[in-house]
Amino acid sequence: MERITRAQARIIALGQRWHGGRFGRIDPIALDIALTVFSALVSAWAVVYDNKGWPWWVYLLAVSNSLALPWRRSHPGSVYLLTGLPALVLSYVAHSATPQVSISAVLAMYSLADRGRDWQRWPLLVVTVAANIIGTHSPNGMLFSLIMSIGSFVFGALVRDWRALARSEAERAHQLGLQTASEAARAVAEERARIAREMHDILAHAVSLMVIQAEAGPLMVHRDPERAIRTFDTIADSGRDAMVQLRRVLGVLKEEGAGPELAPQPRLAELPAVVERVRQSGIQVELELAAPERPVPADVEAAAYRIVQEALTNVVKHSGADRAVIRVAQVARTLEIEVSDNGNGAAAGERTGRGGSADGWSGGRGLLGIRERAAACGGSATAGPGPAGRGFLVSAELPLGGAVR
Repeated sequence: MERITRAQARIIALGQRWHGGRFGRIDPIALDIALTVFSALVSAWAVVYDNKGWPWWVYLLAVSNSLALPWRRSHPGSVYLLTGLPALVLSYVAHSATPQVSISAVLAMYSLADRGRDWQRWPLLVVTVAANIIGTHSPNGMLFSLIMSIGSFVFGALVRDWRALARSEAERAHQLGLQTASEAARAVAEERARIAREMHDILAHAVSLMVIQAEAGPLMVHRDPERAIRTFDTIADSGRDAMVQLRRVLGVLKEEGAGPELAPQPRLAELPAVVERVRQSGIQVELELAAPERPVPADVEAAAYRIVQEALTNVVKHSGADRAVIRVAQVARTLEIEVSDNGNGAAAGERTGRGGSADGWSGGRGLLGIRERAAACGGSATAGPGPAGRGFLVSAELPLGGAVR
């Protein structure tokens, strides 16, 4: 199979050099007219060389078998008949004046094999072989005629196969190009969506905390200066943390050939720091982070971190809650995540875009990002009212097998 493939590649390369080189730039019509003139001259010269004083109509008969050659590409079957019949008559009435090598017969047979239809090619080949056997006067002449006829047909058939192979390869290359372009566009879209999720999660969380704490800071300056100082310190810490995470994303974008797997990913061990910053905004947050029983893949760990971060961002921005509970634990081969609060629940979601539909996903970019992150790991996520309709609950299940490719 490999040898066949290599042979096909050589044939294609040869054809490309033929069509792209000096011969490929020749006008086909001019070439066929030149071949017609050359074939007619050879036929006329054969009559003259026979030196038997043939009448004018023999010369006309010898030349007429070449006159149809300019149409050999568009009407190969008809041209073959218009070429073969005068040659057959000439061979019968003036056999010695027939050219040893009939240029018109070779070109007609070649064109028939190359461009003719199957119902034309094979019957005419059989008729030609029979005519060569019957119409020659010696075994040597018969053998020579058969070699010329069958050889021309075989060469034309090879060129026909090459044309079909070249068309097939061109179509395959075209389809491959379309597929590659489609995959590239899909990869760009997926990468843009990934970057959008990262930027949203980083900025939305940090800015939400900073805004809430900055609004509360001036009220505490006179009442509790020390707490106000801690609040502003927390704002600065949130800003610095956001800058660090932004540098992670932007650093990968600037690095040539870097992929998302090269970016330092957040870990579950960093969740206590996130929780502490949320606590300093005035919300009581309880974190239940069980020690993993088995190693957690980096992509699953990063997705879990971002899911918790985005759920807390929604608690801070939309819930009106003063208490939230986070539970992250391994159950069998799944990492389960739950973030619940005691806020306004679905009613607030309908007003703020927190997830007003029945499945909780008609809201803003953040909740959709949670579902996308879970799906990227082969898991699932839900969002909606908490138990008994109180508060809001975001839950996710991430299989520990890693991301789906």
